[in-house]
Amino acid sequence: MDSQKVDMYLMSNAKYFQGQHLNYIRERLAQADDSKWAMIQAVELKEPTTILIVSILAGSLGIDRFLIGDTGLGVGKLLTCGGFGIWALVDWFLISDATRQKNMEKLQVFL
Repeated sequence: MDSQKVDMYLMSNAKYFQGQHLNYIRERLAQADDSKWAMIQAVELKEPTTILIVSILAGSLGIDRFLIGDTGLGVGKLLTCGGFGIWALVDWFLISDATRQKNMEKLQVFL
């Protein structure tokens, strides 16, 4: 793929991924052919800051986990009221990285 497209993608989407994944993404995008470009652009990435705000406001209901696709953990948080508040509090610190990891998993399908 064209290096200009790769740089453009990384500049506009770097906030959705963890820092250690950016070099891997750059290498894989450079190796990918141009036919995958439309699919890569269409991947719906979740905003970690938005998920963090949802976690702070309604984390005890598991909504944050449902939004990133962790249905099992979402049900667990919902049934236990956020692990009696403890799980919800811990998720305030972990949910942003979990969101970035889920975004990476979504992108890896096309890389």
